[in-house]
Amino acid sequence: MTYVLQLADDPHFAYSSALIRSLHFMMTEYSLNAGPGLWRPGPIWIQNSATGKVVYEGPEQDEVPELIGQLRGRQDVPAMVRGAMAHLNLAMIHPFRDGNGRMARCLQTLALARDRILAPEWMSIEEYLGANTQAYYDILAKVGQGAWRPENDARPWVRFCLRAHYVQATNVLRRIRESEQIWVAIDELRVAHGLPERVVSSLFDAATGLRIRNSSHRKSVKLTGLEEISKQVATNDLGAMARAGLIAQRGSKRGAYYEAADPLIEVQQRAVELGPPVDTGSLFDI
Repeated sequence: MTYVLQLADDPHFAYSSALIRSLHFMMTEYSLNAGPGLWRPGPIWIQNSATGKVVYEGPEQDEVPELIGQLRGRQDVPAMVRGAMAHLNLAMIHPFRDGNGRMARCLQTLALARDRILAPEWMSIEEYLGANTQAYYDILAKVGQGAWRPENDARPWVRFCLRAHYVQATNVLRRIRESEQIWVAIDELRVAHGLPERVVSSLFDAATGLRIRNSSHRKSVKLTGLEEISKQVATNDLGAMARAGLIAQRGSKRGAYYEAADPLIEVQQRAVELGPPVDTGSLFDI
């Protein structure tokens, strides 16, 4: 994926079989059984692990190089559609012995990166696929219908991918809203208890479920751009936050750490009550 990001601005970039094989090698070089960087040497099929039934059979191996050579796709369609089709076609061609799903997702990300869509939340639908794995397999089966059939209607797959991008985007916005609300509420608590501004980031970490230690508090202060503090100052800060009832100490001596106390837990719970991500409903029923 680091190489994919490097290719985003490459003025000499070109889609090619050599590029796809190289990406596959980088992805699977640890496993010689996957044939890193090599087209599969024979036929390939996918079985339903529960029934043993063959649910998909890829094109003949001697067709693979030519089919992969045609993956460049149309450049006059939006990047997210281009990426979705690259993912679909590589998954259906199944050009490698192993790692085809990872390569299909990598190629989709590459298509988006080339269009300067570089934020992790936007350039990959991995999060959505992880939460909707069976739906992912089902839509591939619906479009593929058991074999390499490029004439099939790919719109259900494109809708699935657009929905994935949309849900991931709304989830990011929800998290941002939650974080903003938590931060503002914590700062109000900090002011009410007469605590220094530098404690806000550590209180935020505690509210979101992290354990706070002397070292992590000092690091947090430094990362927020404030003046670096000593170990003793950090100890004083932690003591003040604990006396204010915002965090609670667990353990003792070198093993001591702090967790959110009730006021911070309530702040986090109120933020979550903003609600779940927007339901896509029939947005993609086209």
